[in-house]
Amino acid sequence: MPSDVEIAQSVTPRPITEIAAALGIPADALHLYGRDKAKVDLSVLAAPRRRPGAGRLVLVSAVTPTKAGEGKTTTSIGLAQALAKLGESACLALREPSLGPCLGMKGGATGGGRSQVIPMESINLHFTGDLHAVTTAHNLIAAVLDNHLHFGSELGIDPRRTTWRRVVDMNDRSLRSIIAGLGGPAQGIPRETGFDITAASEVMAMLCLASGPEDLRARVDRTLLGFTHAGKPVTVRDLGVTGAVLALLKDALMPNLVQTLEGTPALIHGGPFANIAHGCNSVLATRMALHLADWCVTEAGFGFDLGAEKFFDIKCVSAGLDTAAVVLVATVRALKLHGGARYEALGTPDEAAVAAGIPNLVKHIENIRHFGEPPIVALNRFGADTPAEIAVVERACRGHGVPFAVSDHHARGGDGALELARAVVAHAEHVSRPFTPLYAWQDRVEDKIHAVASKMYGATRVVFTKQAEKALAEVYRLGYGALPVCIAKTQSSLTDDPTRQGRPLDFEVTVRDLVIAAGAGFIVVMTGDILRMPGLPRHPAAENIDVVDGRITGIH
Repeated sequence: MPSDVEIAQSVTPRPITEIAAALGIPADALHLYGRDKAKVDLSVLAAPRRRPGAGRLVLVSAVTPTKAGEGKTTTSIGLAQALAKLGESACLALREPSLGPCLGMKGGATGGGRSQVIPMESINLHFTGDLHAVTTAHNLIAAVLDNHLHFGSELGIDPRRTTWRRVVDMNDRSLRSIIAGLGGPAQGIPRETGFDITAASEVMAMLCLASGPEDLRARVDRTLLGFTHAGKPVTVRDLGVTGAVLALLKDALMPNLVQTLEGTPALIHGGPFANIAHGCNSVLATRMALHLADWCVTEAGFGFDLGAEKFFDIKCVSAGLDTAAVVLVATVRALKLHGGARYEALGTPDEAAVAAGIPNLVKHIENIRHFGEPPIVALNRFGADTPAEIAVVERACRGHGVPFAVSDHHARGGDGALELARAVVAHAEHVSRPFTPLYAWQDRVEDKIHAVASKMYGATRVVFTKQAEKALAEVYRLGYGALPVCIAKTQSSLTDDPTRQGRPLDFEVTVRDLVIAAGAGFIVVMTGDILRMPGLPRHPAAENIDVVDGRITGIH
């Protein structure tokens, strides 16, 4: 069977100008990056919508992730291709891949099989340079901050209370905690700091949540960097480099237009992770897809408890978005793991293990209903799945009154997702009812954290460490208590313990710290042992990547 990259390279993309024209994007609104990709000028959003009515937003999420893979991106792409085959106007709005996972363990983020976005290699590697722009803008702030300290700190910044770290778009555990400025007076002020991965950068969050250039300016201005010796907050505005940051992000603010293997348009823009950031593509790309097409298919990272919760409570609340339907992706293989099966035995039929894993699926169905949205379960079919195993999942969905569709989009592309597309069209809200957030932003921070932990994860208690209590007091002292919470938690479990699969009961979530992300507009809540800089596995995917006869091989 050909690999994903071989399948992608076997298809000749249509000129991106044709894809744009089909959406009604004028040629002068395109900033071309070769024949197969382009940035789309934000002026498109100001033009009248040429299609009647309003676009409908479909969110794709999933059960708790396992190493067997669930396939949210692949399902999103297959669904959009199937909608196009039904004669519907559809456009994808997806996140950009990060080099860290692509060269590490997870692989790329362009789908798989016959449901991919192309040019696959370019999107997974450097694409149009957005992640590099975010990295540079973030590190410019860090460099200017350290430079200010080196030249005497007119603002009176306390080097021990600077909170702005550096970022790099790579998994690199050795950079998590470092001491900068060693080597004598000419090398700067020695201080403890470290690196996060670019996906966790607050600049990435600002880019993804900004409604436009002026909103981005306001977000950069108010970004908190640290404190003076007197305890006064220090922001980017105080350093006077907001304009330079905006200059670096000027092109990155425009969404990127590409296509699927079947020529369905896709806007790919922004790349935060849902376990350590808010996990959604940009507001601008989502709005653009809704403006240009009748259906916008988007995704939220990892399980529904992570990316989708933040999609609703942060992105939709701040941007005024709403969904017409939510597709919950499950696989027989993942449910087997949640039911206690061994990974090595996933190819062996085991209806009992599937049934034992159903509670995890049911929990996520309940989570969708907490927001008042209509759930549709998509079973992403694998070749070894048996009819009896699939029947276990279907019975569970029917028993909970949830539409169910088997989707074979990985092997068959849009044709394999027609059943799912028909279910979405049949069950989506024609006029979206306002969703119900889990909490009001003006609630106490503790109450917001507890609302997410109890309703999404099923936790019975939330415990704050001494450091978290101290950070919480600082949040209130500085007047940030009305910000939403962005909970950083392991993706591998509903709990903050990655080893607990299925649907655990009677557990507590430990909050170890809170980080104010004033520019992004939320408070990052660190739970368990979650880190914002991943490490590489013993044998990273980079070992398999090569260039053979001018073609990139080994990307997955």
